Amino acid sequence: MSTITVVGIGPGDPDLLTLKARETIQAADVVAAFESVLAPIREWVRGEVRPMRYADQEKVLDELALLAGQSKRCVVCVWGDVSFSARELVDRVRSRVDHVELIPGISSVQVACARMGLAMEQSVFVTLHARDGYQDALQEAGEVLLKGKRNVILLPRPWDLMPAAIAETLIQQGLEAHIEVHVLERLSLPDERMTRFDLASLAASDLDFSDLSIVVFPASSVERPT
Repeated sequence: MSTITVVGIGPGDPDLLTLKARETIQAADVVAAFESVLAPIREWVRGEVRPMRYADQEKVLDELALLAGQSKRCVVCVWGDVSFSARELVDRVRSRVDHVELIPGISSVQVACARMGLAMEQSVFVTLHARDGYQDALQEAGEVLLKGKRNVILLPRPWDLMPAAIAETLIQQGLEAHIEVHVLERLSLPDERMTRFDLASLAASDLDFSDLSIVVFPASSVERPT
């Protein structure tokens, strides 16, 4: 039976890589990942490295599936946790082999909650990473924000649906321009940045936000630690 393991490597700080993830990476014959994902884990890779890009990911995954069919221990690494915005990649892996093992990691969403003093049980998480259906997801986020009762933690889609465009769309949906919003970038990395806006100033911003960004809307009705 051919098996590929998909490992969540955490938000980028090597100290937040779980012991299980580290051991799996060390034991792998082949480790595949997007090049930015490889940086925090290279010191633990003992086998062959297969960098991926969007342009060649299908080819790399085909090669990995062939090796898995030859009983090689094959691992695909993803940012954060495998259950946060990695569905499309996991589905691509799952379509190629008999079995997929998922090893969870620490998500940047968890780090965002810690930085902002938010509780996940008082929050709604929305990702815009999917190629299709992001309009519905953004509509859902706007509906939750209009009620003002829960925090909204939103993952932008890198490059083409970033924080300023998200803010502009939410204003068009009827949200008030003064709503508090925070953009958290490159969480857990040395150049981590957290910036507070209101919705209007974010929509007008020309800042070059990192593709590793999270947009957080703290609910006014939810008490936060000071």
